[in-house]
Amino acid sequence: MKRRDFLLTSLGAGLVMGAPSAFAEFIGAPIFKDAEAKGELPPVAARLPKTPAIAKMPEIGVQGGEIRMLMANAKDTRILVAYSYARLICYDRDYKLVPDICESFAVEEGRIFTFKLREGHKWSDGAPFTSEAFRYFWEDVASNEELMPTGAPAILLVDGKPPKVEYPDELTVRYSWERPNAEFLPQLAGASPLFIYRPGHYLKTFHKKYQDAAKLEEAVKESGQPSWAALHNRRDNQYRNDNPKLPTLDPWVLQNKPPAERFVFKRNPYYYRVDENGQQLPYADQVVFDIADSKLIPAKAAAGDSDLQARNIRFDNYTFLKDAEAQKQKFWVRLWDDGRGSKLTLYPNLTTNDAVWRGILRDVRCRRALSMAIDREEVNQAIYYGLGVAGNNTVLNFSPLHKPEYTTTWATTDIDQANRLLDDMGLTKRSSENFRLLPDGRPMVVIIDTAGESTEETDVLQLIRDSWRKIGVDLFTKPSELEVFRNRIFAGDSIMSVWTGVDNGFPNADMSPWEFTPTSQQQLQWAKWGQFYETKGEAGEKVDMPEAQKLADLMEAWRDAIDSDKRAAIWEQILAIWTDQVYTFGTVSHVPQPVVASRHLHNVPEKAIWSWDPGAQFGVYKPDTFWFDEKRPLSTVAEQ
Repeated sequence: MKRRDFLLTSLGAGLVMGAPSAFAEFIGAPIFKDAEAKGELPPVAARLPKTPAIAKMPEIGVQGGEIRMLMANAKDTRILVAYSYARLICYDRDYKLVPDICESFAVEEGRIFTFKLREGHKWSDGAPFTSEAFRYFWEDVASNEELMPTGAPAILLVDGKPPKVEYPDELTVRYSWERPNAEFLPQLAGASPLFIYRPGHYLKTFHKKYQDAAKLEEAVKESGQPSWAALHNRRDNQYRNDNPKLPTLDPWVLQNKPPAERFVFKRNPYYYRVDENGQQLPYADQVVFDIADSKLIPAKAAAGDSDLQARNIRFDNYTFLKDAEAQKQKFWVRLWDDGRGSKLTLYPNLTTNDAVWRGILRDVRCRRALSMAIDREEVNQAIYYGLGVAGNNTVLNFSPLHKPEYTTTWATTDIDQANRLLDDMGLTKRSSENFRLLPDGRPMVVIIDTAGESTEETDVLQLIRDSWRKIGVDLFTKPSELEVFRNRIFAGDSIMSVWTGVDNGFPNADMSPWEFTPTSQQQLQWAKWGQFYETKGEAGEKVDMPEAQKLADLMEAWRDAIDSDKRAAIWEQILAIWTDQVYTFGTVSHVPQPVVASRHLHNVPEKAIWSWDPGAQFGVYKPDTFWFDEKRPLSTVAEQ
């Protein structure tokens, strides 16, 4: 029997094992001193777990201060859940899975997962965090048809079967399946994670199993919700982070409800991490989100209205921000590497409703021709000052799975070969404007759906249009709101779209290859296949291309593999098919992401990877360890 045990020993994780005996005393935040003196809060030693997580960081900090950020929407309160990155298990800075909220975990045969919780750990309201939180989720939420009409989350089903969930004692939880569940742990560590626990002590107030029927009916009526289940689900959304009364394990707790123009998050008095001196984290007393028009956020960041900003800042803002950095000397503009497979990617819709275009795009010769007709080096030089890497939408060179040919195959500009491929398809007839004609006589004009994200996107598409005209193909864009954009693709009304590349451009063998296989409606190149998979055949379309079906089969084989070498071999097959079949057209990768950081703010990395999942953008670098030094003179401080 194979068993792997995990303890907090990785320095890259920013975490080490700790015990109360490691400190003469724990140090609470000054902001809580009055509450402690009045007996409104217990002393810090009683608020921490018996064995807290201990953070390692470049510089030990001081408690206090406020981190300001700018967000574009009231819904962005959820972003602090990502940035806080408090997870049952998490990725360390080497992107290996390590314990975080839990004290340790063990995996047996790839299918049995045992988590040991921290003795004395508490929710933000002081209630004990024990295996009861996991029991409540599984038995009273996930298994309740009124709360989850579609059943338990798909990731908790293997071959359609749910796990066996056990709670041997108040500090132990065990999930087990008949077959391996390789995606379980990565989902727990995600930017938008799978929460398998709930603050039942709070939510029972809204659950018909625990609440008096008359009281619950009155609460439903007052809330304006249609049912007790709707009320419970509205109050229970840990990721949405829009209910100030919902207890959390995060470092900061929301103080005011949406809608608002300003959101304040105050430090969690029961947070489970300390620094190496025994100071309870987070360092910052509060985080504040100010809501602003996304188009104004770069200018407001340049004016010093944010202490830490990368969201809604693009590479084309870099020069402007660097000028402001030099003039004001209040912040640094750092360039982090982008972890996505490509900055911008074209997605031919293989499940489009247009029968003629469906046939054309499903011919690999067309996809290869369109890819080879993109002058990626021109895009890199003209738009990104030559700082990126021209190539496919694929794994990056700092992924252990990377091979150079994954970047270059069918991605080197060759107009002559692209023309030959289209000629071989029989697309030889031309219009009076010299555009190729489709089999039904229409000009070969590619309408690309866009969400109108940026002028950068527009500029890249114009360069691609100029290149494609050399092979007799025209290009026009169809901008729309994001929701309309997605719905058009999902419905099959789009023939091609533009979006960012794969989120995880630097996977290792133990990370899921789902982005490269037809498993999600969100995959814009085959949305209907992904919908078919997600709905277990109730909607969408069944995969009907052999190579794509092979990818789906390999995805299942990866899920069954419990050995990293076997998973790596499966990844290699997936990436070989992905590269050869050109399901997406990447442009340029490694485009730097500007990060604006106050010169007062310590422990923000100078060089890092900007990635949503894995990493939760700032999350993997643990913002609870970021701290302020308000006294140092800004004009003389050296670059960290």
